[in-house]
Amino acid sequence: MHTNKTNAMRLLENAGISFVTKEYDCSDGEISGTAVAAKLGQAPDRVFKTLVTEGKHTGLNVFVIPANAELDLKKAAVAAGDKSVAMLKSRELLPKTGYIHGGCSPIGMKKQYPTFVDESAQLFDTIYVSGGKIGVQVELAPDELVRITEAKYWNLV
Repeated sequence: MHTNKTNAMRLLENAGISFVTKEYDCSDGEISGTAVAAKLGQAPDRVFKTLVTEGKHTGLNVFVIPANAELDLKKAAVAAGDKSVAMLKSRELLPKTGYIHGGCSPIGMKKQYPTFVDESAQLFDTIYVSGGKIGVQVELAPDELVRITEAKYWNLV
């Protein structure tokens, strides 16, 4: 199984960022972060999921958190500089980000939205995030993810 390059991979290559592509079998339909971590043979706190929220004043914000964690919406709102944020509806994900549920990468969205990476990512030399489609993850240094997405580390869970 070999995947075609995704937009996220092209952007990483163009930025000179070192990464490893990891593919996994998703034919069973299991695409939750913890299922992906198990398929990769990785601890779920090292595999990160990408969540998109919408704030009343700030619009879309992107949060990257461990697969086994829940986004604290109050902390997310503070990070975004808004009174409150709500999860973006699945049907709005593709038109607004260019990605689908289960294949949403923080890298290479249609627009550069404010992005926040849970501070726990700094505990690892490398972490995994979606490579831009279901069945593909990219492994990279958390500081490189922050650099390419212009993100900030934040306590999000």
